Amino acid sequence: MAAPNTKPYHLPPDAVWFITGCSSGIGHALAHHIATYHPTHRLIATARNPSTLSTLPSHPNILKLPLDVTSPTSIESSIQTTLSTFHRIDILVNNAGYTLVGDTEIAEDDESRALFDTNFWGMVDTTKRVLGSMREGGSGGVILNVSSLGGFVGFPGSAFYHASKFAMEGWTEAVAKELPAEWNIHLCNIEPGGVQTNYATTSLKMMAKGRHPAYADPTYPTSVLLAYKSNEENRRLWAKPDKIAAAIYRLVSRGQRIPIRVPLGADARGMILMELEGVRRDLEEMEELSLSVGDAEQLDSIAFLQK
Repeated sequence: MAAPNTKPYHLPPDAVWFITGCSSGIGHALAHHIATYHPTHRLIATARNPSTLSTLPSHPNILKLPLDVTSPTSIESSIQTTLSTFHRIDILVNNAGYTLVGDTEIAEDDESRALFDTNFWGMVDTTKRVLGSMREGGSGGVILNVSSLGGFVGFPGSAFYHASKFAMEGWTEAVAKELPAEWNIHLCNIEPGGVQTNYATTSLKMMAKGRHPAYADPTYPTSVLLAYKSNEENRRLWAKPDKIAAAIYRLVSRGQRIPIRVPLGADARGMILMELEGVRRDLEEMEELSLSVGDAEQLDSIAFLQK
């Protein structure tokens, strides 16, 4: 079916930004980038605890709002306040999220579902509400969903985090294809690699039952990855949040099309290229088996879906 919007997007000089998860990390850095370098823009910085937004300046163009993305009432309240104040939202950045680490075999249902409530359903509920205002307002806008390298490549020990980001990316791609180009609404998955945020510390939540003894061997995959992430020297190689923030601004302000996926960082780009090469090898290896279940007429459906 239709590809995501390929028309260029032109950022208004007084753009209204609505950013979730601004208490730290990428959201915090992006909010400060907008407030510092683009004073004609309007900023709505949100967090569960708005006291964490105190480092942002007080200014008529800046709103600091409480927002719990797992609460539809909280979402509606913050968006209604925004629309009452600035009358539109041009850029939505769904950034709120965290990761759950441990051995999948012993994950509790409530903790894994809670992660989805924030990482996936929070993004969905916020996007649905803002999407309607962008469509009805007539000027369009951009919806940036902060995924991860982990939304394209899965790693051991964070199965539910990766599942939430894979869900985000698939949902974003499908919704982007639902929207007529003339609405001027663009959706994009932002895929950072390692970032020097609290993702690997305070935003990394261990499963309630900790580690399963069967997986605890330090040479097993999850143990190896956790050891890597806990090493401060390794984390120093990751991207700085202000660099990610500047790249996000550049993406929407350059007056060009906004791709459905944008990796940020040499690690993200490199790992995604490696993953694509692995997929290509699998396709070649399984070619005969794949084609054995149908005939050439199945190619007609490809022609339709490419329209």
